Amino acid sequence: MREYLDLVERVLTRGTHKKNRTGIDTLSCFAEHYMVDLSKGFPLLTTKKVNFRSMLHEVLWYLSGEDHIRNLQQHTKIWDSWADENGNLDTAYGRYWRRFPSARINPETGVYEVVEIDQIGQVIDLLKTDPHSRRMVVTAWEPGNAFSSKLPPCHYTFAFNVQGKTLSCHLTQRSGDIAIGVPFNLAAYALLTQILAQEVNLQLGWFSHTIVDAHIYMNHIEGLKEQLTRTPKPRPRLEIIRKPIDQLAFEDFSLVGYEPHSAIKFEVAV
Repeated sequence: MREYLDLVERVLTRGTHKKNRTGIDTLSCFAEHYMVDLSKGFPLLTTKKVNFRSMLHEVLWYLSGEDHIRNLQQHTKIWDSWADENGNLDTAYGRYWRRFPSARINPETGVYEVVEIDQIGQVIDLLKTDPHSRRMVVTAWEPGNAFSSKLPPCHYTFAFNVQGKTLSCHLTQRSGDIAIGVPFNLAAYALLTQILAQEVNLQLGWFSHTIVDAHIYMNHIEGLKEQLTRTPKPRPRLEIIRKPIDQLAFEDFSLVGYEPHSAIKFEVAV
């Protein structure tokens, strides 16, 4: 997609040199933004091969609400470095999407009690009952967790918006690895938007993405320059069997017509 390549080019051209916790320096830009029209096909990058299967397993794991990696490890090792020795992940996105801890005062005792909020469930309810609501927001940022976690949420909040009969999603991300992370984030939230649109009988609108610290690791520069020489191919199509969101399984998704350029190897900075 041209939108992604334009983002890469901006950060390569305008980025400032920054050090960071990984020990691998970056080129960094502040508050980068792009938008993709989801009605024109599923936005899985074609200028390099992206592992759709891994991304799909990860999103379904988020939607399960699990906070351990046992059921994810057989499909992708992406979270292994951040989990503890028992496989528990203190910053599991799905835990916050589906079971966000909210402190409320018990009116009888006057004592705070923690209840869990299914934020995805709340969004679906609003889409069905009040689709013009401006309160369809999901957050994965819980301050107590964020400042003690090995890796606080990067894509930490997103909101849905209905215009006419179309559903759009805006994602805000505090930190975005342009070469590895952003292609997955783009595909994952486009997938989530399509799942929700189908659930409530809406058409696909836009995916909008703001990245507070948009960065390219120095050891990714040559690979991204190679990607910039490639011409984007037609987007694939994503087909989803019509089921309630909590009944969807991996085999209910079909990616049609994905013919990308070859993969480009990028090392993950941990």
